[in-house]
Amino acid sequence: MREVKLNPEEQEILDDFDAGEFKSVKTPALKKAAQSAAEETLKKDKRINIRISSRDLLALQRRAAKEGLPYQTLVSSILHKYVAGSLEDRIANK
Repeated sequence: MREVKLNPEEQEILDDFDAGEFKSVKTPALKKAAQSAAEETLKKDKRINIRISSRDLLALQRRAAKEGLPYQTLVSSILHKYVAGSLEDRIANK
């Protein structure tokens, strides 16, 4: 495992954290807002039907099994990453 090199400011923050110098700023309102945001993010309230090739479906199912999750969850994750702009096409970016 490679050791991370910290600058002096980062090391000071880590030392303060280890010494218990930080206190939570979680208020009931902040907690409720975070819970609400998480629920909205995870809510799956719409269905779609798509037609894809048997070959692609089999590949998705295999990839999902390798990742240890249902293939529909994998598809949903891929679509979410795409619309969020965090899915990168490595081939197109060459």
